[in-house]
Amino acid sequence: MKEKARTILFWFILIQPFLDLYWFYHGTLANILPFTLPTIIRILAVASLVCLYFSSQNSWQKLSQEKWLLIYIMLLVIYSALHLMHVQHFTSVSPNNYGYSPIGEIFYLIRMILPLTVLYLTDELDFGFRQLQMVIEGISGLFSGTIVLSNLFVISLKSYETGTISANIFEWFFNPNIGYSHMASKGFFNFTNMISAVLFMLLPLMLYYLFTSFNWHTILLNVVQALAMIEIGTKVAAIGLIGGIIIGLILFGLHKYLIKDVKKGGKAFLVAVLIEAGSLVILPFGPAIQRYNYEIYLAKQSDHDLAGEKKELAAGLQKYPKGEKRKEFLRYFIKKNYQEYALNPKFVFKSYPYQYDPEFWLKIMNEPGQSRMENRQIEKAMLNQVVKTNNNKLDKLFGISYIRENNIFNLERDFTAQIYSLGWLGMLLYVGPYLAVLIYGAYRWLRYKAARTYLVSSLIVASGFILLAAFSSGNVVDFLTASFILAFIEGNLLVQVRKKETIAIFN
Repeated sequence: MKEKARTILFWFILIQPFLDLYWFYHGTLANILPFTLPTIIRILAVASLVCLYFSSQNSWQKLSQEKWLLIYIMLLVIYSALHLMHVQHFTSVSPNNYGYSPIGEIFYLIRMILPLTVLYLTDELDFGFRQLQMVIEGISGLFSGTIVLSNLFVISLKSYETGTISANIFEWFFNPNIGYSHMASKGFFNFTNMISAVLFMLLPLMLYYLFTSFNWHTILLNVVQALAMIEIGTKVAAIGLIGGIIIGLILFGLHKYLIKDVKKGGKAFLVAVLIEAGSLVILPFGPAIQRYNYEIYLAKQSDHDLAGEKKELAAGLQKYPKGEKRKEFLRYFIKKNYQEYALNPKFVFKSYPYQYDPEFWLKIMNEPGQSRMENRQIEKAMLNQVVKTNNNKLDKLFGISYIRENNIFNLERDFTAQIYSLGWLGMLLYVGPYLAVLIYGAYRWLRYKAARTYLVSSLIVASGFILLAAFSSGNVVDFLTASFILAFIEGNLLVQVRKKETIAIFN
């Protein structure tokens, strides 16, 4: 049974890129069932794995001996019940209570448990070196190959906005007028930030296989992944590529010259340096730099002379100092001038509609232009206003619900986002384990010589990379494609740091 469960889990993780295809979340396929088809497939797959694994009496006996795990499960159940009771009652300015749904919230909590279950099963099922390599290279090849080929044939979906790109990578060098949104490619996948974070996570492991299994296959996979990280056009992917290769080279040097568990790698080192150099040459022409320059331009534009608008605003507020007339004037003024103040229309009209709380948007318009352009700052301001309106101290412990937060705007900073949706207790219970495994792995690496292998180091860095990306850009740990792959990697990290013998890569 254990072998069957391992095989199913192997293929389940390997097909995660297919379950992130854009059409599963938009259009007909997204509306066939109350919940998206990939989520239903994942729930059924994890449930089958759990049943298969625990069909063995030994599995139940082992679980009964793991007191810490039983306590954790009990805390999850108690917290989830208290969370659902707490978020049911909420005071808001929104007539639809920000679209809160008890069923949707329960479904979200179930979703968050699934990757944690995979983490546990991966640790218990003990994957071999070859199986781990096949999964990592397979996921990298599926994501990166799709992005690169679809970019080449100009059929890729845009990373920003909707529709397909207008130019492939070769045209970047000859047409400087292509907008970044027409260049950035995400293949046929749905979540741009999530793909960037996953590729960032896979980078140190792909470099590990380049150095330890050097052949044309690993060279090609690393080159294709580097191109994909440039073409996707996000800061996480671009900075992650350049910084990740440097860290990967340092990691290789550490194990070759200090720990000395790697005996070869000279040719691979040269290839990695060439990939880094090539990336530095291409990046200035790519969408990430174009977007950065455009954001600087917009920031300057947002600080243009607003003397006329400010004069109109001051006159209106003087004429209508309070009451319903003041609100009516502010609604009129915000709708008329939000573009002049460089406010994101999604925020003003959908996330936290100006009609319900015009005073909030007045405060935002009085902020400096740079602050008005900082999306994360506005996202936090909207959520803080919602929490302030509810005025319940228990929101800090139990959150305002994922459904409400997501319908306002999914804050682009994981950990902080989960504090809003789940509260401090929920964040620690549902997201904290990923950080706990990383810390535990680093502790074992420092404490025990047997755990100080090149593979363990690469797994630790990979886990750290995606958690860093999650904090900096958000939209990672709440999305199952990324969290399942992270859970699989961290499960293998737990397996490796507990091995009693030091494993040399080359003898």
